[in-house]
Amino acid sequence: MPVQTRKGAVGAEKPLPAHRRKKKTQDKDQKIEAQEQEQEMGGRVEDKGDAEVGEKRGAEVIGRTGEEAAINEPRKKKSKILTTYPPGVIERGHVYFFYRPKVQHEEAHSIDDIKNFHMLLVPRPPQFSIHTEGQAETSSERESQEMNLISEGADAVPAPEPKGKPAEHFRLITIGKKRLPDPQGSGRKDTFWATVTTVGDNLHNLESGLGEKTYETKTRGTRHEEPVRLAGRGAYAIANKEGNTPSQNETHFGYHLSHPSSLGAVQESLGIHAASSFVLQVKNPFAPVTGPQKVGLPSGRRAEYPEGVMDHVFGRGTKGRQSYGLRFSTCHCVELLEHEGAELLLIAARTGTHGNDTSLGESRGEALREAVEKEAKEPTEDVFKELELDMDVFPAEPLEGDWI
Repeated sequence: MPVQTRKGAVGAEKPLPAHRRKKKTQDKDQKIEAQEQEQEMGGRVEDKGDAEVGEKRGAEVIGRTGEEAAINEPRKKKSKILTTYPPGVIERGHVYFFYRPKVQHEEAHSIDDIKNFHMLLVPRPPQFSIHTEGQAETSSERESQEMNLISEGADAVPAPEPKGKPAEHFRLITIGKKRLPDPQGSGRKDTFWATVTTVGDNLHNLESGLGEKTYETKTRGTRHEEPVRLAGRGAYAIANKEGNTPSQNETHFGYHLSHPSSLGAVQESLGIHAASSFVLQVKNPFAPVTGPQKVGLPSGRRAEYPEGVMDHVFGRGTKGRQSYGLRFSTCHCVELLEHEGAELLLIAARTGTHGNDTSLGESRGEALREAVEKEAKEPTEDVFKELELDMDVFPAEPLEGDWI
């Protein structure tokens, strides 16, 4: 058996002592075992099956072969890893809130009749970066655009949604407690779990994925689900706020509704305000499930982040008390939201335009308010066209505040 050697002071090869050879072999075995465990924890489970995870599990989960299977599609993931914490707006776009009645319920008349509550994010470039193609800009238009470039909050205002353009990037997020955290309730004690259920690039898939469903089960026979109901639409921005120390950094999600113009019973029950914000945190997929309620997804359903995210965002091996790094991180970069199975923590922050100004910074709450005032003039039909949804299939009454 070959003997491991070491170089002496003058370069001669000398045998390693027996205890050194044994320790080196053990270290190598442990390293291989750790890599295998990491691969096992991060491995994707293709056959996710149908599953509902209740509030005690943190979020209602929709498997790839389950409720929203038709939305999922193969896509190449783009990795944009930032090694530093970038303050300011990291994304803006339009947000839509949906709920689906429980199985075998034709209508929902309260939150108790709801099966799922979803938040759909459709990212957009900033409004000041877009101009109408084929039209020459006048001097006044150029001056107005230059003013927008330097005005406070302009980076939070999304460009208008194109009509009749289905190839649009989106994320569907399922909220665990079937409503948003309420800043006017328990404040920051109002903390909810959410899961990035689906990431896609074609809005056409939404109609089939969120539409009416009928299926067979072995124990209960034929089961029926009504299509989702649109309960709100608005503009959103995600901004990183730098604290005095890295541990005080926060990511804030703020939105302002354009539809409905006045809130009804549906919006009140779902915790949807005219304008509101919450702190957004992302859970480390390698952090174990803890606590008596066992909140969290099973390992096979968790997000698979690239090595750069695990090292630079969660600080694997360098931050926290465990080898996997921090249990939670700020959103840091939107790459964290681009993975199905990403587990999010939503912490109530503030309400109103002034609250969004505070959460997002630099008068971005006021900028969102001004933007949605213009968008609020759009008829309900245009909102459904943005999402490629048929109003004859998806009820519009909840968008006006009425349960159905």
